[in-house]
Amino acid sequence: MEYWIVAALAAFLMGLSKGGVPMIALLSVPLMSLFMDPALAAGLLLPIYIVADIYAVYLFRRAFSARNLKILLPGAIAGILLGYGAVAYVPGDVVKLLVAAIGLSYLISALRSRFSKHEVPAKPADVPRGLFWGTLTGLTSYISHAGGPPFQAYVLPQKLDKMVYLGTTTIFFTVVNLLKVPPFILAGQITWDSAIQAVWLAPAALAGAWSGAAISRRLPEKMFFLLVEIALAVVSAKLVYEVLVR
Repeated sequence: MEYWIVAALAAFLMGLSKGGVPMIALLSVPLMSLFMDPALAAGLLLPIYIVADIYAVYLFRRAFSARNLKILLPGAIAGILLGYGAVAYVPGDVVKLLVAAIGLSYLISALRSRFSKHEVPAKPADVPRGLFWGTLTGLTSYISHAGGPPFQAYVLPQKLDKMVYLGTTTIFFTVVNLLKVPPFILAGQITWDSAIQAVWLAPAALAGAWSGAAISRRLPEKMFFLLVEIALAVVSAKLVYEVLVR
């Protein structure tokens, strides 16, 4: 009984994140890791991610940056393929520290801009940077489910409208998660039993996505992006903690 309560909570938190509550899904894998190996927990949650992703795409389908998707997705595909080939050779801790460094460096830059006397103009969505950050996002997402910081390092400086940001993020990570399914099956992280459990947990994820969308739509834009930056700081700090203190 305890397992199903925790699993439903993990699925609900994942749905909240997909609905627009910044990065609260970070808690999902650690919660499930109380009952199983983290790799199996990630495999169990991936199909639930995708269910919540598809619903979130429906919620935010009216606003997104097509240019960002066209630039980022080819890079993400390359990153996933690179991750599939390199996962046995690249230590997960190295990837975690890299992701944390990306997140913290962006936050330092954002703080400098915030306290600067001159307003920093929005950066356009350009191909070279987009391909680089898209590839890094695909790689880190595949190896350690930590694609958020590199994605945000590229997208947040563009100062997109809140709903455009949510739509772009949702569509991008839906495609990324779908592309991760075949290698996860080959690696034995997704099994028939885990797929059945995912079906039972999907309603909790959908309820979370609906709740997250209702919350995110009501948040003022400045507060929303402040929460994104706070969540990015928490994710980065957690990754450093996992490597250095664990």
